[in-house]
Amino acid sequence: MAVQLPFLTSTNFSGLFNERFWQNAWPLPPQNELKRGALVPDVALPGVGLSDRVRLSNEWKKQPLLLVFTRIFTAHQYCPLCYPYLKTLNENHETFQGKGVAVLVVTSTDAQQSEKVKADMALKMPLLYDPSCQVFRKYRTGQALGAPLPAQFLIDQEGKLHYKHLFSFLEPNAPLERLFQEIDALAQGATVTTAA
Repeated sequence: MAVQLPFLTSTNFSGLFNERFWQNAWPLPPQNELKRGALVPDVALPGVGLSDRVRLSNEWKKQPLLLVFTRIFTAHQYCPLCYPYLKTLNENHETFQGKGVAVLVVTSTDAQQSEKVKADMALKMPLLYDPSCQVFRKYRTGQALGAPLPAQFLIDQEGKLHYKHLFSFLEPNAPLERLFQEIDALAQGATVTTAA
């Protein structure tokens, strides 16, 4: 039986050409200039299945936080670079938990689309949604072709940036091994010496 991948097989474009699409149609490269040790923006977002908005500072005060901005166009249209990455993060959710790190995923889909994404992918991680893309813009992740670009931020318990990865064509998302390296270094109070 052939495996069907939603980002390759779907021809359902319903919901794609919305206000968010046109706001993000013009390409803007990632412009986040936060350096290691800088305070990151503290925001609150709604999440799938959550009654209250999630304030980032409430999460990082409990434990270090991996904030994952992902690129999903609609519940029917996944980014071919972000879909497998999200699956990998989801498969390693227990490893992140074992290392004492919370993972929050942020998407630009609306509430209804986000519910479908979380269910379809059986995401174990909380899925927050930002259809106005205001948080993507605060973190200056960039945008292209109708959606914000992906990015990952590892934040310590004081709300300071420990590591960031911004989209590039050579490396769209942070390699899992690098994330684990950075998480281990954060736990030991060290700095990974390879270039960020």
